[in-house]
Amino acid sequence: MKITGLRSFMSRDGNRPRVIVAIDTDEGITGWGECYNHGPDRALPPLLDYLYTQIEGEDPRRIERLILKLYQHSRFPPGALGLAAISAIDHALWDISAKAVGLPVYMMLGGHVRDRVRVYLGVYSAPDAGEIHDHCAAMQEVHGFTAFKLSPYRNDIHAEPWGKVIRATTDWVAELTALCPDYEFAFDAHARIFEPWQAAELGNALAPFHPLFFEEPMRPENIEAWGALKSQLRVPLATGESLYSRFEFLRLLQAGGADIIQPDICAVGGLLEMRKIAAIAEAFYVPVAPHNPMGPLATAVNLHFAAACPNFKILEYRLPGTSAFLGRDLAPVDEAAGYVRDPYMPVDGYLELRPDRPGWGVEIDEDYLKTDRYIHWERKLPIRPDGSTAYT
Repeated sequence: MKITGLRSFMSRDGNRPRVIVAIDTDEGITGWGECYNHGPDRALPPLLDYLYTQIEGEDPRRIERLILKLYQHSRFPPGALGLAAISAIDHALWDISAKAVGLPVYMMLGGHVRDRVRVYLGVYSAPDAGEIHDHCAAMQEVHGFTAFKLSPYRNDIHAEPWGKVIRATTDWVAELTALCPDYEFAFDAHARIFEPWQAAELGNALAPFHPLFFEEPMRPENIEAWGALKSQLRVPLATGESLYSRFEFLRLLQAGGADIIQPDICAVGGLLEMRKIAAIAEAFYVPVAPHNPMGPLATAVNLHFAAACPNFKILEYRLPGTSAFLGRDLAPVDEAAGYVRDPYMPVDGYLELRPDRPGWGVEIDEDYLKTDRYIHWERKLPIRPDGSTAYT
């Protein structure tokens, strides 16, 4: 079998752009993958075209060799865009390899260690406790969700006194957990805090309410600072969405900087690298809760990883075609992720495996992808009272 083509498509999932990749073979098998949309997303298709020249004519089943070749063609380690492109290529190669033998991808990984994969719903904003209760109850009734992720911020952390920020969060979480005793809540601080003492104080303010985890309160660059932070916290500390290789995760774990790691299968280089990261974490007794704010194809890839990963904990999930933020477009927005005809949808808060479906187990609508559906998206930087920009 030989690789004969690579096609990339600009699409969308609700209000977010998506870059989808197809790799074709001379035996008529096509594999599919999804890039992480770092922005500028329009930079990915020409990068993918360039990477294709390095794998054209190769056997797509030699995944380790091909990914190594893509890395070694660069004099320096690939950055965020390079790894996003390599991730999608990796996904497509696994899809081809599994389809060639008529098996789900997870059976190529040693088989599934679990029969279904638990998911939590990302909400990310922090509306009133009553509104969250109603939303969680509705999501539990329809999809069985019992775990959710919220923002811990109730006011402007860059403009309000820090003591007021902590009091507002504590009062709100106390009300929330009283209203919702049967749900688990994680809190994503989105790396917005610059000073580690504030990250520790916010995390410990959440501790009495036993959160599922406290996610990425500060910037990822100084890995040793994460070890110092974790030593001060009384809550499970989760991080890793901004790290890109097993070497960075090894440093994080050696520093004692995480109770839970969150690599992104669309950003670290794909399933192959994700498995290596998880194996390192297993040796440190650390579970993996993949970062997955992406589309339904990325969710399919994550499902197969999670099914075969011994130290998997829980998977982030976003309902296809909806906004990530409660209070903004809770109903499907103007265009759902139509490129996957049959996305994995939660049942009783879990994604069910599809043992009779080869590859990723989903069907891609190529006619839908023929139309460029790109939608621009970028982060909005907060402005402090003195006019300087802050992290978002």
